[in-house]
Amino acid sequence: MRDATCVLDEILDNETELSIADHTTNTAGYTDIVFALFDLLGLQFSPRLRDIGSRQLYRLDRATAYPNLRPLLKGRLKRSFILSRWDDMVRVAGSLKLGWVTASLFISKLQAYPRRNALALALQEYGRLIKTLFILRYLEEETYRRRINTQLNKGEALHALREFLFFANKGTIRRKQEEEQTNQAGCLNLLTNTVVAWNTIYMAAAIEQLRAEGYPVRDEDIAHLSPARFEHINPYRKYSFEIATSSRTHFRLHPLRTPARAA
Repeated sequence: MRDATCVLDEILDNETELSIADHTTNTAGYTDIVFALFDLLGLQFSPRLRDIGSRQLYRLDRATAYPNLRPLLKGRLKRSFILSRWDDMVRVAGSLKLGWVTASLFISKLQAYPRRNALALALQEYGRLIKTLFILRYLEEETYRRRINTQLNKGEALHALREFLFFANKGTIRRKQEEEQTNQAGCLNLLTNTVVAWNTIYMAAAIEQLRAEGYPVRDEDIAHLSPARFEHINPYRKYSFEIATSSRTHFRLHPLRTPARAA
């Protein structure tokens, strides 16, 4: 099963207070149908596609000429497919939004047919339209490309942190029961969140100290920092947390290290 089949599940099941409006993934998380579903749900799908400069683009009308895009505009969208199934596509989006069906199950069922049905073809055509608009924007705006790369790199940094923490059994889940697998994954999430929280607290303290000492720390630079660092973490020792006896009044940070200054 490709990543693209499951990419919408966690976004629609988001239980945090954060409102997710844009999602970035790599090529494995993309299909034309995923582009269509994201747009129908009012979300922006911004994948980093491999060999994006050679991707085929689509247009609605061959009569309209785009001289600068002629080598890429090789396909023509079937407008009738989209219009004839528009109400069905909106109902699918509503079902996904209300949780009546998961996106992964819906996409899997569409792909299971020996021959694609009319709804699958309509979603694919609409996805090609949205993908074409996305690629044109990606190629046109350097700031948009940088934002996508930055977002994806932050996700990759989090994956690297999880891989660093999940060192036992060479990162292999060997439990057979689903409950034990879920428990192991939950423990990894707890450890990951602990490291991220610890890093965030100390990064904030370091930034505050730098500003107090007169160093120019800009907010736009802070946006590029990631709390998924782990070079300073020792994963092999034992840590104890006395939650029952601890309180915010007794919480204090360790002294910050002062970097050596060049002579």
